[in-house]
Amino acid sequence: MVVVTTIRREALTLPAAPLGPDNPLPALRPLDEAHRIEDRDRAGLPQDMARQIGWAPLRSLLPERVRDGYGRAREPRRIDALVLENDRLRATVLPGLGGRVASLFHKPTGRELLYRNPVFQPANFALNGAWFSGGIEWNIGATGHTALSCAPLHAAVAPAPDGGAMLRLWEWERLRDLPFQVDLWLPDGSDFLHVGVRIRNPHDRPVAAYWWSNAAVPEERRVLAPAQEAWHFGYERRLRRVAVPVSGGTDRTRPLNSVYPADCFYDVPDGRRRWIAALDEHGDGLVQTSTDALRGRKLFVWGSGPGGRRWQRWLTEPGTGGYCEIQAGLARTQMEHVRMEAGSEVSWLESYGPLNAPPPTGEWDAAVAGAEARLEAVLPRAEVAAAHAAWKPYADAEPGEALATGSGWGALEVLRAGWKLPGTPFPESGLGEEQAPWRELLRSGAFPEPRRVRPPGPTLVAPHWRDMLETAPTAPLTEYHLGVAQWHAGDRAQAVRSWERALELAPSLWPLLRCLAVADQEAGHGERAADRYAEAFDDLCRERRDDGEQWTAATAALGREAVEALLRAGRPEQARAVWDRLRPATRARGRFRLLQAELLLAEGRREEARALFDEGFEVADLREGEERIGRLWDRLGGGDLPARHDFRMRPPTP
Repeated sequence: MVVVTTIRREALTLPAAPLGPDNPLPALRPLDEAHRIEDRDRAGLPQDMARQIGWAPLRSLLPERVRDGYGRAREPRRIDALVLENDRLRATVLPGLGGRVASLFHKPTGRELLYRNPVFQPANFALNGAWFSGGIEWNIGATGHTALSCAPLHAAVAPAPDGGAMLRLWEWERLRDLPFQVDLWLPDGSDFLHVGVRIRNPHDRPVAAYWWSNAAVPEERRVLAPAQEAWHFGYERRLRRVAVPVSGGTDRTRPLNSVYPADCFYDVPDGRRRWIAALDEHGDGLVQTSTDALRGRKLFVWGSGPGGRRWQRWLTEPGTGGYCEIQAGLARTQMEHVRMEAGSEVSWLESYGPLNAPPPTGEWDAAVAGAEARLEAVLPRAEVAAAHAAWKPYADAEPGEALATGSGWGALEVLRAGWKLPGTPFPESGLGEEQAPWRELLRSGAFPEPRRVRPPGPTLVAPHWRDMLETAPTAPLTEYHLGVAQWHAGDRAQAVRSWERALELAPSLWPLLRCLAVADQEAGHGERAADRYAEAFDDLCRERRDDGEQWTAATAALGREAVEALLRAGRPEQARAVWDRLRPATRARGRFRLLQAELLLAEGRREEARALFDEGFEVADLREGEERIGRLWDRLGGGDLPARHDFRMRPPTP
């Protein structure tokens, strides 16, 4: 048999906003995660679901950094892509952006099966900030969009089970310290993209695992899944069981019927085939199916209300249609984490392709039965299981030609522990500048002090690195990193002692003072936190050496936190002194225009604050579910919130 599947490099040119630098301040507090439920709702949940919701929730972003340096000014930019193609399908993958499948094009019908975003516009939806809409994304780590949403993955060609080639993506997920891989291949003549996924726990302890594959599709669809009930979650943070398809008098399987953004987790009965499809009025669309390990199925909708419509426009360019997402995950809901035992692994196979079923316009059971019968005809359930079994031996096959390079963090962990991870190499040659001081700590037992003054690099917080920092010779930067690692471990008192010890010796005070200010805030000492923030910003302004990217990012991040802390402490004069020392380009950013309006209001300059709304601004890193703009608008006199500022994702609170 002649195998005609090809893998090639390609460059996409899209209107794109630059990602900018990461926030250099350690993320001592998690971003506000919208997908949490009220304690009152847990009592009525199935026992296994309640247990998995309560097990090992993410309490910190460390060691990841917040990615908030992007803006909204888009210019044509080159984005590296890898194209996987046979005579039926063409899949376009973005290895530098989390391995996103940006396009899945069905050649015989000339149809794009996914929602393909014509721009690259980051928004604040990932666990660590920057995320973008469209395509198929691979979410690992914890509840939410992965911290790797806009990060590079390793990519290479690997042998496929049918004798052809497959595209392997792999990385080290740092929130849970787990290596994973995603293998994509197109069997010759197949209308389906096969995706083999494996997560490994190389540790000698259990680890919480999380995975959801999200596929964006046009929202003018009906979404079908083999379920009669679902768990509904809205941004009012209530999880409740509802009937499918009609709940509250509304057919929730049609995305535009909902008013507000919401998640619908289908309760697929045990033993039923796992699948979900989004079909148009003619019965055409995308279907996703998998082996049984990928248990959950979900529909996400933006809804037809003004907030959802505003978010849809925010994520793309004018004139682009809206989208919803069909998703598949390891647990029934995204609030749950699955226990992975020490030394274990979990794998499954997913398949994505076109489905032509009877028009899904009638009764629910008939629509589901018709789609499922058609799926069984074009891709039998047994064939998916067989493809998974055939792929598993190839998951260990060493990749060949390298196509893209991810981070060096996996290489550092493998160097430390000596793990053997066949199929996903993390060679020592992959270590980079960020890993260099940690490699030196591993080699010599001492953390190197910097040769020049600059903001501290990222901190590793896993127990083994914390142990090494605790036994390393005392030095200011060592104590700084040790304090961050202790804070992550929940030993806040010891973290404060480490930072205070470092203050006695450190030539650079502001990183330590900022950490101590956060500790004061968390302990309820707002006045002392404000004092330390003011002192930290003064020290940074004396120390910064240039207008380079690192110092500019540090000044903006610390300045924002300092102004907010001083305003909370009722000190607008000191907040103004910090504001005046921010760079003009920083003050012009939307997030800081919002901060300026809050400062003006605190100074009693209400009309000037209101005028900023009239002039208009865009907060590029507005957080999913954030209501700060609306609250400030109400304090300024209220009235109807201007449409350009209406991002509300839940009904008004009585």
